Amino acid sequence: MTDEVIRLRTGDELLATADQLAALLVDTVYAGASLGFLVPLDHASAAAWWCGLAPAVDAGLHALWVTRDVEGITGTIGVRFTDLPNGTHRGEVVKLMVHRRARGRGLGRVLLAAAERGATGAGIRLLHLDTETGSPAEGFYRAAGWEPAGVIPDYATDPYGTARPTTLFYKQIADGRPGVDVRGVALREPEGAPVRR
Repeated sequence: MTDEVIRLRTGDELLATADQLAALLVDTVYAGASLGFLVPLDHASAAAWWCGLAPAVDAGLHALWVTRDVEGITGTIGVRFTDLPNGTHRGEVVKLMVHRRARGRGLGRVLLAAAERGATGAGIRLLHLDTETGSPAEGFYRAAGWEPAGVIPDYATDPYGTARPTTLFYKQIADGRPGVDVRGVALREPEGAPVRR
């Protein structure tokens, strides 16, 4: 079973997939992932949260990728950009999720690579993210070459309300020239490369 990676380029594309993305979010939260939500999380609330991102996608302030197979959406990742003049070189990786039915296929790596390529293609040189300290996600980001910047105790709660520490990570992905990584190697974006407005 092959999962296809797709960039959702417009708010309308996001709205068209909000129901499937809501199912993914609910599944991931109930699996224990610290994504900013608490249980119980109902489908309608999760769908409303996704729909609320549509204006940011249309404004070019939020890039969003999904993976899907014949059954529907299997995973997602986002990159949030800033419109502040002193931060247009950086982005924040947010909400990397893989549905429990699709785990073990390497989709986390595929989605993270798509986000890094897309951010580089948009002229981003620095990415950052945060994740629960000691979680499987922390080891995943370390293995993907992300550098830990530090740990904040009791930064966020897990889905069940227990305060947990958070590890902040960063990764320098480009040297300032769109499509070139920090080593000066040209990066290729698939056909229809993402463009920030």
